[in-house]
Amino acid sequence: MDEETLEQVRSVVAAIPPGKVLSYGDVAELAGLRSARLVGRIMAEDSADLPWHRVLRANGTVAEHLRSRQLELLRAEGVLADGARIDMRQYRWGG
Repeated sequence: MDEETLEQVRSVVAAIPPGKVLSYGDVAELAGLRSARLVGRIMAEDSADLPWHRVLRANGTVAEHLRSRQLELLRAEGVLADGARIDMRQYRWGG
C-alpha cells in the first residue's frame, strides 16, 4: 500500500467529528478507494492516534475483540448502542 492511500484514509478518519460514525465502506468512498477491507487493514495497522472507534461495520456493529472499549468510547461521545449495534442512520456523519 502506498503512502498516499494511507494518508487519505487517515485524513478521513481524523475528520469524523465526536458523536458521529462512518462505516469502513464510507471511509473508503470518501478516501477515493474501492475497498472497505483495505480501510480495515490500514485501521488495524495504523490508527492508534486516530478516533478509530468512530469506524464501524456497515451494519453498525463493532469487531468483537474491540467491542467493550469501542462502545465505551462511543457512549462517552453520546453515540448509544442498541445492544451491540449503532444506528447508522442516526449517527452516520455526512462527511
